[in-house]
Amino acid sequence: MIPQNITVNAIYNFYNKYPSIYDVLKNDILWKEMSISTKNVSFLLNGSASIAAVEEDVIRLSVEKAENADLQVCLITGSQGKIARVHTKVPFQGNAFSSLVSFKDGKGYDSYGKEQGANAPISEEAEFAYTTALNHLLESDSRNKFTVGNRTFLFWASKDDEAGRLAEKSIFSIFDFNESDDDPNRRIEQVRKVLKSIYSGSLKTTLDDKFYILGLAPNAARIAVTYWAEIPLKEFASRINQHFEDMDIVDSRKEKKPYAGLASLLKEVTLQRKISGSDSKLQPNLPESVIKSIFQGTPYPYTLYSACIRRILAETSEEKNPVHIARAAIIKGYLNRLNNNQTKIDVMLDKDNTNPGYLCGRLFAVIDRIQEIVNKQNTIRNRYMNAASSTPVTVFPTIINLSNHHAEKLEVSKKFFDELKGEIINKIDAEGFPTQLDLQDQGRFFIGYYHQRQELITNKGNNTETNNS
Repeated sequence: MIPQNITVNAIYNFYNKYPSIYDVLKNDILWKEMSISTKNVSFLLNGSASIAAVEEDVIRLSVEKAENADLQVCLITGSQGKIARVHTKVPFQGNAFSSLVSFKDGKGYDSYGKEQGANAPISEEAEFAYTTALNHLLESDSRNKFTVGNRTFLFWASKDDEAGRLAEKSIFSIFDFNESDDDPNRRIEQVRKVLKSIYSGSLKTTLDDKFYILGLAPNAARIAVTYWAEIPLKEFASRINQHFEDMDIVDSRKEKKPYAGLASLLKEVTLQRKISGSDSKLQPNLPESVIKSIFQGTPYPYTLYSACIRRILAETSEEKNPVHIARAAIIKGYLNRLNNNQTKIDVMLDKDNTNPGYLCGRLFAVIDRIQEIVNKQNTIRNRYMNAASSTPVTVFPTIINLSNHHAEKLEVSKKFFDELKGEIINKIDAEGFPTQLDLQDQGRFFIGYYHQRQELITNKGNNTETNNS
């Protein structure tokens, strides 16, 4: 109240006399005009030259009340400050602008009579700071973000020093696959060196150095936060290095290039290898699940593993070998992270591994290689790999007989292959080939196949007659 102001007191007394102003106004001759008008209604004291709303006392009271009402504890800083009523919109995924904090229409989303930004009190200073940072990180040419499907991930180091800048550059290299270059893996080895340097201490960091990751997704009313992590920089480097180690597997190709980048992994488990654009064949939540498992050092998602197995089985009838290096790496990484307390799958051939799935995969690779040398074809792989990887007992007697027939045509390396088959068969359970392999052992089958095939390709002793057959 303003006791000394005649106009304000008159309005106060008017409301006390007529509790229901609606009943008074509807009897006025101008009621019909007012009821269809979209204009505001104010009071004018008889004999006064201006309406009540523009009097100095009224304006001063309104300002003081607003200022006092907005002084609240900020959720971000923990200090008292003037609360931002509306938050600035930022550019997000194209030309759209959205808010991270918003309350639509001030209805249905409010509590305790609070409106707009007062429902989530953030000071104007903090609002300006975070929206300015988001604007910078979300710029079209920003190298502190990568987008997968409808998810955008932002990342930054707490300190602008050599270690922080190299860490940011490394993450962009691993996870961004929308660049114009044809080989998204070309920088991976350099990334490994950088992160190893951070973890080992060659690049100096302190316990206070942090790395931040923010996951954002579009929502009907605002931008949704789907992921947030604050990790010591050294620990973050350790987790990424662990990803490299888990995905490391023997490579017999002349031009070796690592398969630890996000694009390489996702392409190998996706139909037609389409992972971006409107015709993307990616499972909706798969990229985000893979990214989180890498950042958190947790087991890779089951969906990644099962999709990998499905793609291998779907392509066994094709001429090209479906057990690619990236798929073998995915299977190895998934099983090793999932079975922490069990025997780890090695990077290369493990002759001491007696898992039935692994042994069946090794034996199948030997049989496949014999036919490849003799007949220059892989019909055994095309026809029998699916059954051999799931129900070995149903096909191995048949393909062993076929391999014996093919081996008769070998000259120099017949003894080598006979001894190798015998070595593997002797390690299989005395009861015979497994009736069925579960999904994990099916993965071990393909790892055994991949390991043994890489060994056979690089072993000069069994390749001497390839050109003579």
